Amino acid sequence: MTALVRYQAALLLRSQRWLPPVLLYAAFLVVSVQAGQPLLDSLGYAAAALLPVTAWLVRVCATNEPAAARHCGAAAAGAARVHLAAVLVALLAAVGLAAVTTLLVAVISDPHSADRQVRVPVLPAAAAGFLGALVCALLGTAVGALCNRPLLHSTGRAVPATALAALLVLVIGGSPANAAVTGLVTGSLTGTVTLPWLPLAASAVLAAAATATACVLSARRP
Repeated sequence: MTALVRYQAALLLRSQRWLPPVLLYAAFLVVSVQAGQPLLDSLGYAAAALLPVTAWLVRVCATNEPAAARHCGAAAAGAARVHLAAVLVALLAAVGLAAVTTLLVAVISDPHSADRQVRVPVLPAAAAGFLGALVCALLGTAVGALCNRPLLHSTGRAVPATALAALLVLVIGGSPANAAVTGLVTGSLTGTVTLPWLPLAASAVLAAAATATACVLSARRP
């Protein structure tokens, strides 16, 4: 499995198809996260934007190989394992983005509440922001796994489905991503830091279930 993950990671880097989602994420951060803004607000914005970016990365990894290469890999290692490696590489890339972004936001942001009256502890806030970003990355992985190959092969269907599902997962009440981001933003009003353990657990279960479904179907569908 390690060899498959390395292969998929090398394939992603060489393809340069990771550039559009990463550049879009960077552009969003430049516009939305300014130096001196309240720390928890900025962490919430950064976490929310990571969800559609992760879904996009999953699509890139799931469709990166030519059909002939994909069939050769499936014959050698099994289609489910090959697909799992692709999804894992996308998730790992998103986690790397989350770590870098959390560090940068913690450095440039103002560690106070939204009204500047309450000091926010930087390390616990950064931990909450990173966990919130993980929640969004995991749910972005679930969205990408369910809205692309092998469930949806057509680009005309997969791309709109991925975008719409990512938006819905962010805004629908009760969604782990919505809960994690809302916890950061509302915590900024009072300077309260809350670690989103329950949303993280729920998002991990959903991501695992969605990925397992995609892997099983990849072994059954051409």
